[in-house]
Amino acid sequence: MALRNIVKDPDPLLRKKSRPVETFDKKLHLLLDDMRETMAKNDGVGLAAPQVGILRRAAVVEVGDFYVELVNPEVLESEGEQIDVEGCLSINNYNCYVARPERIKLRAQNRDGEFFELECRDFIARACLHEMDHLDGILFKDKCYAELDFDEEQE
Repeated sequence: MALRNIVKDPDPLLRKKSRPVETFDKKLHLLLDDMRETMAKNDGVGLAAPQVGILRRAAVVEVGDFYVELVNPEVLESEGEQIDVEGCLSINNYNCYVARPERIKLRAQNRDGEFFELECRDFIARACLHEMDHLDGILFKDKCYAELDFDEEQE
């Protein structure tokens, strides 16, 4: 495993739509392993392949004891709404409120190409959706619901 460089906004690569993963091999496994290590080293909870310069539909999410690799993910269902603060490893020194579904059900493939479904809520749903947005060239700041005020940033 190796640390990868994180692509930073305004790099135009972050605005491109990723292509589906078609080959499930050691190269993909290495990418996913490197992404997890890079995410952890940078204190993130998620990282998408475009953030390390690879335009493929792959992401990793790790929140506490929960870890998932999402290859070619798609949302099947969503419900409710939650509004909370988001940040991003590709955007330094910026956070804002983003509205996202409270619960989602998604379908994805694992590193070996096997399909699975995942239902998640709250922060894990938020993290998965944030990373899935990266696969479509969407940044969280595009969905900014409200800016943080100065007092909130100091807490």
